[in-house]
Amino acid sequence: MKPFLLIATRPEDAAARGEYRAMLRYCGLTPRDVVYSQLDRSPLPRVDLDELSGVIVGGSPYSTSDPTEEKSPDQVRAESELSGLLDRVVARDFPFFGACYGVGTLGVHQGGLIDHTYPEPVSAVTVSLTEDGRSDPLVRLAGVPDRFDAFVGHKESVHRLPAGAGGVATRPAAPVQMFRIRKNLYATQFHPELDVEGITERIRIYRDKGYFDPEEMEPLIERVALAEVEDSHRLLSAFVTRYAR
Repeated sequence: MKPFLLIATRPEDAAARGEYRAMLRYCGLTPRDVVYSQLDRSPLPRVDLDELSGVIVGGSPYSTSDPTEEKSPDQVRAESELSGLLDRVVARDFPFFGACYGVGTLGVHQGGLIDHTYPEPVSAVTVSLTEDGRSDPLVRLAGVPDRFDAFVGHKESVHRLPAGAGGVATRPAAPVQMFRIRKNLYATQFHPELDVEGITERIRIYRDKGYFDPEEMEPLIERVALAEVEDSHRLLSAFVTRYAR
């Protein structure tokens, strides 16, 4: 099998390691099956799409909608390199799956409006498939129900979808939870790679990053421990199953 390119933009070592393990687990991949790029730390290596099965982008503390002058040099570089990669990915309709930060990068690249209108605190939420989502090939392969739970926690989100994008999943508090560009490019606002152990680790790592009241950390951990988000994981394994070559 040709590998998948897995791109991380998490400067925090523990968060990056946890995301890497989670992506492998729920994609059903081994370290030999991925080309791993920590884009927040070093430039994107040369990417030959002909030698890959697909591209997966994880979450990030970066916000694409922040003013450029407030972004670190590493963030500005990472976003520029991701944009350049997406130029080629979109042109070829090459398999792409972006989790959380992928919504911002793909959405901005395609002309959508990403801003802070619909933030969501760290929590388990119920998302619903749209009519388009119920017939989407990836969703059908994953076998997720019309309504399923997933973990969220973000400061920015899609305010207006790019022209031609298909809304796949939604919820009232943040209407765009998953969308598709062309036939093979997907992005989720929720985190399909996170289970209870993973979200608990992230809560501790990002305690003081503005995602929730730090004094509420322990009660928050107790609440997320009750969540059942297994259905969301199946989107990642379905992506790999559908596009591995």
